[in-house]
Amino acid sequence: MSSPSETVTPEVLREWGMPDPGNSKKTRGRVMVVGGSRRSPGAILLAGEAALRVGAGRLGLVVPLSIEAQIGVVIREAAVFSLPEQATDPIDGHLRDELAAAGAVLVGPGFDEPDETRATLEAIADIGVACLVLDAFGLGVLPDIDRTLLPDTLILNPNEEEAALLLGRELRDDRTGDLLEIAERYDAVVNCYGHVVSPSGESWRVSAGGAGLGTSGSGDVLAGAIAGLAARGLPAERAAVWASWVHASAGDRLTERPGLGFLAGDLARELTPVMNGALGEFTSA
Repeated sequence: MSSPSETVTPEVLREWGMPDPGNSKKTRGRVMVVGGSRRSPGAILLAGEAALRVGAGRLGLVVPLSIEAQIGVVIREAAVFSLPEQATDPIDGHLRDELAAAGAVLVGPGFDEPDETRATLEAIADIGVACLVLDAFGLGVLPDIDRTLLPDTLILNPNEEEAALLLGRELRDDRTGDLLEIAERYDAVVNCYGHVVSPSGESWRVSAGGAGLGTSGSGDVLAGAIAGLAARGLPAERAAVWASWVHASAGDRLTERPGLGFLAGDLARELTPVMNGALGEFTSA
């Protein structure tokens, strides 16, 4: 059996604090979200909005050329970039520079084709990004990727089915032990349904959250929040814990107000007041 996880409370989060936001958008970090498809264009929008709602200063959305035009008019605060027409082509020019300069890059929300996702992930890894967050199809192709090609700072945000895929077997009752196995295998911080585990063996448990979080797009919001906080400068473990707690607590607040049936977009908008409420007067890391 694995060791007990530390319970996440507002007091723990206040003690951790947040990086100093500085006085401009440039001091709050740049996050790039890579994903989207004709079938699921909304996923990358939810993730991108969540990254901004937790305080990231600048946002770039990187999408297939087929949906670039429609994405740009939805989140007016984002810069929009198109992926190479062929996924196997290298990423170069201005987009390469933007990815290389990002505090965190999230890959996966809205992708729906494994081969293209794998090729895109490999092309991004070749750039040498600082921090990589994987979600959805980005996790699905991870077992086929050479870990040494990926950056040292890697954060995984699987649901239970994706965690089983990364393990190569079904999950057991010892959830923390299962996630530690994934964390050690991929040398990554892993967040799954309120359990956060680092490859060093540290673990945290978020007890907030309920059935309302089980709505389409909820995981995209969570992944975007993780990436946004990592881009702001939080260490990977703390970015995952903070995001998981804020996401779950936002769900609790919405359950109390409108009740079951709130949407992922409502979750994204609720992140800001929940996070700032947890911080109180504590604003420095």
